[in-house]
Amino acid sequence: MNTAIDPKRMTTFGIIAIILGLLAMVAPVITGLSIALLLGFLVVVGGIVRLVWAFQAGSLGEGILKFLLAGLTLVCGMLLVANPLFASGFLTILLSLYFIVDGVSEIAVGLGSKRGWFIFAGVVSILLGVLLWAQFPLSGAWALGILLGIKLLFIGLIMLMGGSAVRSMAAG
Repeated sequence: MNTAIDPKRMTTFGIIAIILGLLAMVAPVITGLSIALLLGFLVVVGGIVRLVWAFQAGSLGEGILKFLLAGLTLVCGMLLVANPLFASGFLTILLSLYFIVDGVSEIAVGLGSKRGWFIFAGVVSILLGVLLWAQFPLSGAWALGILLGIKLLFIGLIMLMGGSAVRSMAAG
């Protein structure tokens, strides 16, 4: 099995990620709603899988419980698909809470290790979480699109730098 890193492939994927990131940032609402729809479809599929498992239960009681959970999962998935604006708002609330909790943990790590970058990153995360929360519900779909776009952009840049580094190591 060949485990060598192909710099051309890494560069190509990096360019694709950058392009996708820029597109996500150019149309953040469409991107955010697409994320919400995709999540809804995945939850529906999860509900269908749970429904199949319900019929394979070992006992009637277990089967009824699994069937009820499958039904709940299906209903939630269908609601997400039927109302992606609500889904994007819900995801924004979760994202806001995540940023706040992540920021607090980064500050704790920074204080414990005396590393200023962790403290700075923690403060930025908390501010971002508070800003998302304060702008809710206006921050819903566009926030998801912008954040995904930024993440894809940075992933693409890292891949480009990685491909360049591998290329220079191979040449030298």
